[in-house]
Amino acid sequence: MTGSSERWFLLVSHSRTGSTAELAGAAEDGARQASTLLVRHLAAEEAGPDDVLRAAAILLAAPARFGGIAGLMKDFLERIYYPCLERTPGLPTALVVKGDTDVDGAVRDVERILTGLRWRLVLPPLRVVGPLTDEVRQAAFELGGSLAAGVEMGAF
Repeated sequence: MTGSSERWFLLVSHSRTGSTAELAGAAEDGARQASTLLVRHLAAEEAGPDDVLRAAAILLAAPARFGGIAGLMKDFLERIYYPCLERTPGLPTALVVKGDTDVDGAVRDVERILTGLRWRLVLPPLRVVGPLTDEVRQAAFELGGSLAAGVEMGAF
């Protein structure tokens, strides 16, 4: 964490095959175009409590694996849980989950953790099943832009 007190739009992502990275990149582009917030995009294994404590909003992007959220995203959430629990209630949050066949279990996993953290899922999760299309790339772009603009305007 730097010495600055500026808060940012935090995007935390994990991708093994590149599909989720592409969606996270689209969400990042949307956030950058829709607001003047500083956008910080970190890999799940690099992000930590200090990053979350500086966030005005957070967008999580991860693949579904074996019916649940990918391990590195779960690891991130486990590492930040207690250090952030009492200090980030109400944090505006959005979620992108990509899977080959089913993402419902992964979305449920994250929603349970967010409930415990008392973060606010302010937009419906973007659930992407199967190959990427221009339509889902656009949806990721719009999700990032909507979250960033909403935070900047004070809507969330």
